[in-house]
Amino acid sequence: MASVELVEAPRAAVLAGRAAATRVDGSEVSSGTGRADAAPARATAIIPARGGSVGLPGKNLARVGGVPLIARAVRAALAAERIGRVVVTTDDAGIADAARAAGATVVDRPAGLAGSTASSESALLHALDELELRGELEVLPPEAQDGGLDVGDGRPVTVFIQATSPFIDPADLDAAIHHVASGERDVVFSGAPTHAFLWRDDADAGSMAGVNHEASRRLRRQEREPEYLETGAFYVFTTEGFRAAGHRFFGRIGVQPVDADHAVEIDDPADLERARAIAPHVDRGLGPNGPLVDVDALVTDFDGVHTDDTVMVDQLGRESVRVSRSDGAGVARLRAAGIPVLILSAEQNPVVGRRAEKLGVECAQGVGEKGEVLREWAERRGIPLDRIAYLGNDRGDLPALELVGWPIAVPDAAPEALAAARHVLSRTGGHGAVRELADLILAARDAAADEEPDPAPARDPE
Repeated sequence: MASVELVEAPRAAVLAGRAAATRVDGSEVSSGTGRADAAPARATAIIPARGGSVGLPGKNLARVGGVPLIARAVRAALAAERIGRVVVTTDDAGIADAARAAGATVVDRPAGLAGSTASSESALLHALDELELRGELEVLPPEAQDGGLDVGDGRPVTVFIQATSPFIDPADLDAAIHHVASGERDVVFSGAPTHAFLWRDDADAGSMAGVNHEASRRLRRQEREPEYLETGAFYVFTTEGFRAAGHRFFGRIGVQPVDADHAVEIDDPADLERARAIAPHVDRGLGPNGPLVDVDALVTDFDGVHTDDTVMVDQLGRESVRVSRSDGAGVARLRAAGIPVLILSAEQNPVVGRRAEKLGVECAQGVGEKGEVLREWAERRGIPLDRIAYLGNDRGDLPALELVGWPIAVPDAAPEALAAARHVLSRTGGHGAVRELADLILAARDAAADEEPDPAPARDPE
């Protein structure tokens, strides 16, 4: 199954491994893998996300892979090399907060443009007008608008992204923007290639009729040109052309082919469950052993995470648990790297405190609402919630899993915890799960350090 990176912020290394991107006509073209080589980032990404939804209430805040849909869309846009600004237009305070936390600018969407009958185009046009009033919208100079200047790859471009498409590859966005900014196309939309035979019920003939093929002649796949299923994930167009047309399709239209696994669009609960089911296979990080969990702190449950969720009781009623030495080594490495660790446990048991003391980490026991305690601890430490990983295994961990940027579960966790997780570990509690996560966190630190530019060599004074 194909993969797509889900990253927190723009990184030159995200696209460094890609030598080429698919051109509109199916050939290959350099995608511009670094800011130094790419054209100036002129594209403005706009993500309309209203609070109401008939088919799936709260849809834009629903989590896929442990991440709200609106945050997934913002992060994909931020990871694209050719997008310079990401804007979310919404009427919902919760969506606005999640968008800002993910790194987007927010435009307040009027109620009249947020109903079930309001078009996406109306929200986009309003957002563009608002950005222009703020002085944040790049427009063509008058001589270019009059046709007196060839702007080439400098045409202002708008990228319309739908948060209900959870698997957007930043490389696809960059390739589509290239085709529009260069003047090759006025509009490029995301489409999944298909060779499916389509049929339509012909009521007059009282029979089914082939739509894209002759029923009497079944051509082989290699004999047919592909058609494209519009995925709805993104549409890229010239800003001025869109404002003049008032619609997403105008002028010379092209398609950016995307993988079929990225063509999921969420409209109802069944779509959401399907996206959640395939997210662990489609999402991936940049490390050879799993996602790069780029965080500043780790918070964990105890039972079922540091232990195998069983307890031994002797004849005097004394309880003991089994823990992993490798977990201890992983925590020690985190502490050496300056990454704080907190254990949150609903149990009030001396063994939890003793284990935390042995590991040299903070501990809170008898916690009824883990989300509240985690939030207070993060505020006291000055660590943003989206920069924290939480490792849990049961329903009691849900309030904490839903708060952090990296909700993670052990593989034998409760179904509710697995559904809330952005990543599921391969090792179970008490058998190296904490060590596995510690290694992913430290790998992210190493990768970030490798991306830092070398200091400039000292110059001799003139």
